[in-house]
Amino acid sequence: MKLTTAEQMKELDRQAIEERGIPSIDLMERAAAGVAEAALALLPKRPGKCRGAALCGAGNNCGDGIAAARLLFLKGLKVRAFLVGDYEKLTPDALEETRRLSECGVELERFDPADESQRAWVLGCDVVIDALFGVGLSRPIGAGTPFAAAVDWMNESRAAVVAADIASGVSADTGAVLGRAVRADRTVTFTLPKIGQAVGEGAALSGNVEVRDIGIPADLVRGLVCRAQTVERDFARAALPPRRADGHKGTFGKVLIVGGAVGYTGAPYLTAAAAVRTGCGLVSLGVPETIWPVEAAKCVSAMPFPLPDKHGRLSPKAKEEILERAAGCDAVALGPGLGRGDGVTELVLDLLQKIQQPMVLDADGINALGGHIDVLDARRDRITVLTPHDGEFARIGGDLTGSNRLGAARAFGAAHGCVLVLKGHRTLTAAPAGNVLVNTTGNSGLAKGGSGDVLTGIVAALLAQGATAVRAAAVGVWLHGRAGDLAAERLTPYGMTPEDVVSSLPAAIGEIL
Repeated sequence: MKLTTAEQMKELDRQAIEERGIPSIDLMERAAAGVAEAALALLPKRPGKCRGAALCGAGNNCGDGIAAARLLFLKGLKVRAFLVGDYEKLTPDALEETRRLSECGVELERFDPADESQRAWVLGCDVVIDALFGVGLSRPIGAGTPFAAAVDWMNESRAAVVAADIASGVSADTGAVLGRAVRADRTVTFTLPKIGQAVGEGAALSGNVEVRDIGIPADLVRGLVCRAQTVERDFARAALPPRRADGHKGTFGKVLIVGGAVGYTGAPYLTAAAAVRTGCGLVSLGVPETIWPVEAAKCVSAMPFPLPDKHGRLSPKAKEEILERAAGCDAVALGPGLGRGDGVTELVLDLLQKIQQPMVLDADGINALGGHIDVLDARRDRITVLTPHDGEFARIGGDLTGSNRLGAARAFGAAHGCVLVLKGHRTLTAAPAGNVLVNTTGNSGLAKGGSGDVLTGIVAALLAQGATAVRAAAVGVWLHGRAGDLAAERLTPYGMTPEDVVSSLPAAIGEIL
């Protein structure tokens, strides 16, 4: 699904109102209806036995909240609506909604952070509408302001919190928290989801996000070009490489995995197992000779082979055999469990320069690029997928200082001509052209050593089977997360392991076939 910026949404609204003649008050009423319906669905008992509050700013988001308060009142709730801001700054539509609320016998009250009766009402509500700020908020909510107090009250309340369009304090474009932010149980966003609801802290603060059609003409929405979108089940289904009924093991790709070191025998095994489970026809696994007996005992469906090593890590002397084997493969995964050291760095940099096949670089394969990013730049004419977590990303020059993960991933992929998979909550896949795909699957059970090795195997297997680099990366991340979700359903996020994720891959793939 498309993810929009604040400016794009403002332009859609403008086109609908000014060019298509749709009354803005009609858009507001539909938005409020969506918010009210979401609030009613979260009530713990019948509306007549519940009470609610709407905390409203001064823009059109305020009007959404005031209108939602009226609709909740008409459903039987005891409702109070509070204006956090200046009455003089209300828009014409918000003023009209204030008049309609007043006709029902409910007045828009001025918010007073020092009023204990107001605070007690908000803290004791069953549902609260957050309508402080819309998507246009661009500066931090200042400490000690009435807006800060309103955010704090909502976060302290026992109530279910429903955010109108976006949780107040969340940047619509980055997901960063602007000073402080509301923790919403549900966000009813209008027309299309916003980038900030899918990435960064905003993804966690938005709760369940429901997209509401408020009447923006469909052709305007279809024509909107968004450089960020979420990866959903339909995308994964369409991008999964097909399997020929008359195919053989060579048809379905050959992957070479290079990794492992003394103390890191699990990583290459997990990568190989994941590649096999993702449909790869032939999986070879090159490891240091010292640990080869371990891998040979563990790997039943993959083919481990020994390589020259030094002190338990791969030696630069392994280069020629790796290059020879890589030449006969469709994709190479480099880095799982590789370890760090001068000899390893030398080997990785040499292989990156000389291997022509598509490569997936992970873990210590990525770390070897620290101070040598020019080697990555030299592969612009070849396919390279990097799968760093934030720490590895920082070591190779990624800039996360501005709390804009999506922007940082986009900038890195474009600058270095690679496909970047920035792992974390809502993993991002950034293409060299600047488009970014946001993952929607996965859970905290994946935050365990070895999970990244599984992902590397999945992506390498999809590449070997003919998927484009961006599709292999994005679908690989989706399948990895979905397999993790299935494992968590059986074993809980506490008890699941990376091996459980591997064993759940067939079920995850089966869901989209």
